[in-house]
Amino acid sequence: MSERPVIPVRPVAGKPSAETLAQIDPRWRWRYLMLAPHRLGFFLAMVLLAASGAWWAMVQVSRVFSWPAPFYALSPTVVHAAVMVFGFIPLFFSGFLFTAGPKWLRVEPWPTRALRSPLTLQAAGWLVWLAGAHLRPVVSLLGAALACGGLAWMGALFWRLVLRSSAEDQVHARAIGAALIVGSLSLLGVCASLVGGAQDIARVFVLTGLWGFVLVVYVTVAHRMIPFFTSSAMPFIQVWRPFWLLWLMLGAAAFEAAAVWVEFEGPLRGPVAPAWMLLRGVLELGMGAVLLWLAGVWGLVQSLKNRLLAMLHIGFLWLGLSFVLAGAAQLLGLVQGAPFLALGALHALTMGCLGSLMLAMVTRVSCGHSGRALVADSIAWSLFWVLQAATVLRIVATFPTAFSGVLLLAAALLWTGTMGVWGVRLGTWYGRLRVDGRPG
Repeated sequence: MSERPVIPVRPVAGKPSAETLAQIDPRWRWRYLMLAPHRLGFFLAMVLLAASGAWWAMVQVSRVFSWPAPFYALSPTVVHAAVMVFGFIPLFFSGFLFTAGPKWLRVEPWPTRALRSPLTLQAAGWLVWLAGAHLRPVVSLLGAALACGGLAWMGALFWRLVLRSSAEDQVHARAIGAALIVGSLSLLGVCASLVGGAQDIARVFVLTGLWGFVLVVYVTVAHRMIPFFTSSAMPFIQVWRPFWLLWLMLGAAAFEAAAVWVEFEGPLRGPVAPAWMLLRGVLELGMGAVLLWLAGVWGLVQSLKNRLLAMLHIGFLWLGLSFVLAGAAQLLGLVQGAPFLALGALHALTMGCLGSLMLAMVTRVSCGHSGRALVADSIAWSLFWVLQAATVLRIVATFPTAFSGVLLLAAALLWTGTMGVWGVRLGTWYGRLRVDGRPG
């Protein structure tokens, strides 16, 4: 039986007619990934998200059940940390930045074909990174180098948009551009550390990228978009985003990035250690309190009436909670002798805040740019709460108990299952035409 011929859909003004909608090709096609930047970026991110989650779950299964451990050319912790920070997240960034960024800057956007090479380099590089973890360090190094080149290329393309812009307000775009530079340099540092066989320093560069690159982009976008989304859905809430809040959040991210280097050889020792832990703990508790207050001011309670909006606000709430946990870890460390619950605070940030905001924002963009209603249906809402459960389990697993390994495995499986279902679902959208017949 021959394939049904594809009838091209022409852009139409206003609401598409029934005849136009009937002409839409329902099949998934690779070439449709090139119709818009978010399609390509998000799809590659979903592939890497599923692969990295499945790999980490496999590592935890082998540990809990004492199966014969596979050969590791690199520390699994370093492999996991690097791909979670520099892998799928920048690819998700690309889909948003090259869609919304040109609108912020009032410049002509890049065609998707201009993004194909840098984004493909990143995705391919991180898949090679995961494979190299079980082969030889040089293979993983090659993958990281490819990804580093792709990230730097992506950053250069974004900066070209910024430099072409004559828009008055470029603060958010330039902050993101600076973060992309930090991210590229941090990943370059990871590569250099692996060349020297210093995996401990590679981990320091990964954490630098987390705070100085990933978190900076997140809080910058949150500062610009969460108040806007909230006021759009709930007109009685005014847009309130003074720039001092942005500088405060960026300052907190810079402090945490610097703290990574202060402590890169392990917890501080001697008479300076208690003073440092007290200073860091008080600052983190203070920052956490400000962020929790800001979550309320931005409409956390009111947002609970709108599922998609609530997902954004709850994700931001985790940012405040992560700083509170981090501060508590430092102060408890004054008694314990070393920071306690620090790993729990880190995962409150990564899984709780970054993971929740990723799920919420990507779902929103994917719905809007596929012609679907801007709502979180029962599937998206359920996946979001499974992610919250996984985050809580991961935090509880940081307590030194006999069940820590099992809890860690449960968290990894829930993360992998959630992201797998979410990725397959949205991935089927990116390779199909919009359901409303419009271009894009």
